[in-house]
Amino acid sequence: MSRIGKMPVEIPEKVELKVNGANVTVKGPNGQLEHTFNNLITFSVDGKVLTVTPVDESKKANSMWGTARTLVNNMVLGVTTGFTKSLEFNGVGYKAAVSGDTLNLNLGYSHPIDYKLPNGVKAKVNKNLIELSGASKELVGFAAAKIRSLRPPEPYKGKGIKYVDEYIIRKAGKSAGK
Repeated sequence: MSRIGKMPVEIPEKVELKVNGANVTVKGPNGQLEHTFNNLITFSVDGKVLTVTPVDESKKANSMWGTARTLVNNMVLGVTTGFTKSLEFNGVGYKAAVSGDTLNLNLGYSHPIDYKLPNGVKAKVNKNLIELSGASKELVGFAAAKIRSLRPPEPYKGKGIKYVDEYIIRKAGKSAGK
């Protein structure tokens, strides 16, 4: 039995949730999210509570049970409060700017990098911080990982792009001959 799957999903007042078979649509103040789930999971809405149950006791259905509940809960949280990821960049001459839905980055390469943000993800730049926000946890995390991969942090000087809560283990450089 899934401990996470057994928990019901509370639906806030401002959120409208529709279930059409395996398709779940959530509308709220921050937008609309939609996801099609596996047929091994069923959804039932009772007032302002959604419950997720597996169709049978198969191993596959039980493994999808908690995942489906968490995905629906993330959809509800996304359309009410949203999700944010913060990235920090360090390096001489490293710059970032936002123009429309494009993030312009100068990361020490011979050319600037223009990263087009996915639909539903917004970016703000403040000094050496890039803050990504949006309703979909998956899209915000994907965009953050993609931006980090453009110049991952290196262990010697700490230059590159890293998550704000990430800790980079620093290495000592070359030592003089003995």
